[in-house]
Amino acid sequence: MDVSLGFRDRQLFAPDPRTGSVSGRDSFLAGVRAIAPVLLGAAPFGLVAGAAAVEADLTVAQALGLSTVVFAGASQLAAIDLLGRDAPFAVVVGTALVINARLVMYSASIAPYLARVSRARKALVAYLLTDQAYALSVTRFRREGASVWYYFGAAAPLWVVFVAATAVGAVGGAQLPASLPLGFAVPLVFLAVLTPAVTDDASVTAAVVGGGVAVAGASLPLNLGLLGGALAGVAAGLLVDEVGDDPDGPDDSDGGEAA
Repeated sequence: MDVSLGFRDRQLFAPDPRTGSVSGRDSFLAGVRAIAPVLLGAAPFGLVAGAAAVEADLTVAQALGLSTVVFAGASQLAAIDLLGRDAPFAVVVGTALVINARLVMYSASIAPYLARVSRARKALVAYLLTDQAYALSVTRFRREGASVWYYFGAAAPLWVVFVAATAVGAVGGAQLPASLPLGFAVPLVFLAVLTPAVTDDASVTAAVVGGGVAVAGASLPLNLGLLGGALAGVAAGLLVDEVGDDPDGPDDSDGGEAA
């Protein structure tokens, strides 16, 4: 199996074999330009993730490792919040898995476009998968055809900024006095992320049902209200989405990109 990801190939950014005209470098830079405005929002998100992790008694190294290995802001913040409340490990992991369940749907949606990409690159695609990289890439793929380098151009800068911001937030948070609470920033960030995302019936339903169940179950032990709210929100959103149109996936004539 080729695990080089193409980095030993002198033609790393060779022209797209389907078009013969657009190089991988051009596609990569197009992805960078597309994601650039989003980076302004990713930086403060990472700062909060790093600072909140330190307040939850994680070390700077652990906070940085969490962002590097997991790279999933929403589930990280939820996990950090639960760790700060001394929730059982099973609840922390379960909550993170439920929140990240949407990534399974993203993967199923984007997979046909990258069907001919090597396994090593698919692994990197999966690792870098985020809401923003997925949305930008699928929109581009439907309009102009698939390019794994466009995806990497959109996904890699987000990883760099988020991890770097986490490090800054963790180091800075460790220097702040213990009397200064940073935990309040976590729900504020969630609200900032949630509000622009509520744009259709499915997302509205998920937000209302998930929030309602979480609030109703706030008094439950082991912070099970949050886990129940996440499960209920995902289920409600999927149910509403099922009765609507499902435009995911390319046409049969589209074909995937060769690696």
